[in-house]
Amino acid sequence: MILFPAIDLKDGQCVRLKLGDMDQATVYNPDPAAQARSFEEQGFEWLHVVDLNGAFAGETVNGAAVDAILKATKNPVQLGGGIRTLDHIENWLSRGLARVILGTVAVRDPALVIEACAKFPGKVAVGIDAKGGKVAVEGWAEASELGVIELAKKFEGAGVSAIIYTDIDRDGILTGINWASTLELADAVSIPVIASGGLASMEDIRRMVEPEAKKLEGAISGRALYDGRIDPQEALTLIRAARKA
Repeated sequence: MILFPAIDLKDGQCVRLKLGDMDQATVYNPDPAAQARSFEEQGFEWLHVVDLNGAFAGETVNGAAVDAILKATKNPVQLGGGIRTLDHIENWLSRGLARVILGTVAVRDPALVIEACAKFPGKVAVGIDAKGGKVAVEGWAEASELGVIELAKKFEGAGVSAIIYTDIDRDGILTGINWASTLELADAVSIPVIASGGLASMEDIRRMVEPEAKKLEGAISGRALYDGRIDPQEALTLIRAARKA
């Protein structure tokens, strides 16, 4: 079980959005590299980074900020947003990423994801972002008719290292993780699932370490960490204790 602190990048700054709306961005740190260092010093073991501009543009936009983050932390970093081709994937992995997260391309071109998993074993995760139970693409700007589990099952046996499942209806508004749909997805596939969207309080952390949630690889926290609703030391202590149990 891993708690992934999130750095969402917009115009080179560390921000959080409400419900995926680029017009509802709160800047939390103008220096993403400093934020990455801070998370490492607090004891976090991984870092989740999203290039928000890149997700809309379909290519990397905040590359300089990501490079600065990679230089600033020894923690493994996973990156999503605008990664759409094998060249994109290879480029980022060569720059030091631990894994890439493929979202829109997983819907548009599942064969590319499968090819990437074969070429870069253990380095490819799939991001499934859902609104009303249907998968959204292009930085959440477009809805598809594809169901979450239907998409996830396309990658069974392909070597996907994790599925990052985000409930857009809860993202950035601190209403709690959608545990029902997240655990339903985890039950439906053998690929490890990471919960994202809505993590609100220590109550969610306590829910993370309950036996039924142990099938998850972890959860991502953004706004709740930045706003101080989650105490990093208390949360990490709980998670480490649960690992040993």
